[in-house]
Amino acid sequence: MTVVADTGTRRFALIGTPNSGKTALFNALTGSRQKVANYPGVTVERKSGALKTPSGLTVNLLDLPGTYSLRARSPDEEVTRDVVLGRFDETPDLLVCVADATNLRLALRLVLELKRVGRPLLLVLNMIDIAKRRGVEIDLAKLSAELGVPVITAAAVRRGGVDDLMARLDELAGHEALPAAAPANWQAPTTSELRAGQREADRIIKATVHMPAKPDTLTTRIDAVLLHPVFGLIFLLVLLFVMFQAVFTWAKPLMDLITGGFEGLGVLAAAYLPDGLLLSFIKDGVLSGVGSVIVFLPQILILFLFILLLEDLGYMARAAFLMDRIMGGAGLHGRAFIPLLSSFACAIPGIMATRVIDNPRDRLTTIMVAPLMTCSARIPVYTLIIAAFIPDKEVFGFFGLQGLVMFGLYAAGIISALAVSAVFKYVFWRDTPTPPFMLELPDYKLPQPRSVVIGLYTRAKMFLTRAGTTIFSMMVLIWFLASFPRPPEGATEPAIDFSLASIIGHAIEPLLAPVGFNWQIAVALIPGMAAREVAVAALGTVYAIEGGKEAAEQIGQALANKWSLATALAMLAWYVFAPQCASTLAVIKRETGGWKWMWITFFYMLALAYIAAFATYNIAVALGAG
Repeated sequence: MTVVADTGTRRFALIGTPNSGKTALFNALTGSRQKVANYPGVTVERKSGALKTPSGLTVNLLDLPGTYSLRARSPDEEVTRDVVLGRFDETPDLLVCVADATNLRLALRLVLELKRVGRPLLLVLNMIDIAKRRGVEIDLAKLSAELGVPVITAAAVRRGGVDDLMARLDELAGHEALPAAAPANWQAPTTSELRAGQREADRIIKATVHMPAKPDTLTTRIDAVLLHPVFGLIFLLVLLFVMFQAVFTWAKPLMDLITGGFEGLGVLAAAYLPDGLLLSFIKDGVLSGVGSVIVFLPQILILFLFILLLEDLGYMARAAFLMDRIMGGAGLHGRAFIPLLSSFACAIPGIMATRVIDNPRDRLTTIMVAPLMTCSARIPVYTLIIAAFIPDKEVFGFFGLQGLVMFGLYAAGIISALAVSAVFKYVFWRDTPTPPFMLELPDYKLPQPRSVVIGLYTRAKMFLTRAGTTIFSMMVLIWFLASFPRPPEGATEPAIDFSLASIIGHAIEPLLAPVGFNWQIAVALIPGMAAREVAVAALGTVYAIEGGKEAAEQIGQALANKWSLATALAMLAWYVFAPQCASTLAVIKRETGGWKWMWITFFYMLALAYIAAFATYNIAVALGAG
């Protein structure tokens, strides 16, 4: 049978099991010509890219979420199934099934399922270089004949490793008609059909693949240490500790450079603009506000660098395996570890990543505790306060005190997430059993520099876009509130005392006084609901306007002069729990299908934030830090 496509741009879709190297292949084929959006009506990420073939043709390449079967037991897998079946507007002209050449069992079962759909199909054996080094021999011609689909090899992380695949895709893109299997009346496979499919896949592997008798690989030798129940956990904790230390130490030179750049812009503005509202807006509103957030970009990128490297190395799945027993004791499914770890970067993709959890209540629990993980948006708040109030010195001879405090804040988020999940699981949902944790561990492999660079570029672009839109608009609002109305003629008090910001802040201050917050903090927390980083920018604007020409060059110095240590510690405690991210709340609403769980998350986090800040402030005052 053949499938005739229209004369427009071809649409090819990459599909495969998790850890098959599909994303690395996608990056190798499309490079920086990528765009990320959501599928219509769902929050599942839609990643597509333009593939330029050797003959000059353009192919729209779609990277589908990983799946083991079209039975689709999670939202991610449902999207993959629906795209394959043509239930979205953009039906793929060709399915490119990506398989790990070192582990074909589940991949071949998926290929047999895809054949039943009847769409043109190509099987790509990725990581063929690793398979050959291990002595794995694959009879490609026989495998193709057994499956009834063309088979080609690739090594996505090697230079020239996708040349053969690119040539085949070029050939297929130029065809007016693509060969396909005979279509079947597709129905979701039953458990017995999946077992039969696996037996057929095992038969094909036995007939076409020769494996060494006892593979003694680098992966098995490393896992003997890193998966040890004691040494493995110690290594994981040390790795996390190094990550948080690096966020401070590695980023400092770049942060100083960015700070110097914005200070220079402020001096330049003062030199060429007359005193007045325009200079105040540029210097106190834009530069003190947006600049105070952009300065933390190096720290955020360092955190993302660690996460991307660990994902590409194949260590993430090991970390999930190690944490399964601990998380299971708190009522969380082992698969929750990766969404929660992703939430260290941002809770939004972390919440979306919960789609890999089959059980609805386990997924809901993970969604509700994901915002408690210390996301990158908290870094500007944490590092600003830590740098202002915690001495930059070493303890125990080699640990940085500031890094230790940062590590403690991350640990507080993790412990609180485990505690809250235990409450939900054992108090409200104690009759719901947690299914056993099953996870396929990928081989260790060196990260592909190109993929890491693309990942960092994408996240830097997202952060700077956010700084140029949400944060900038909030800074304009804060500057306006802090600048108007203007003080009466002859007034001796600071101009900000007559402003709308002062009026609003003093009205809210009684509610926050028990936790040690002043009216300036009250003003900063309100726009901070849009995004946590805005609080830093808002404080910068408020204190810059309040100080006039004598305003401190660094916001941290202003805080050190105006806050007590007890207030600073209470602010840190507040931000461990506070639900100050409107985007996260919106994603919770969309993922849970209504307002109920969004409001429950908002109010329980707000209550925890107030209680934690209240306790921290009053204990600190009692100990003489007031």
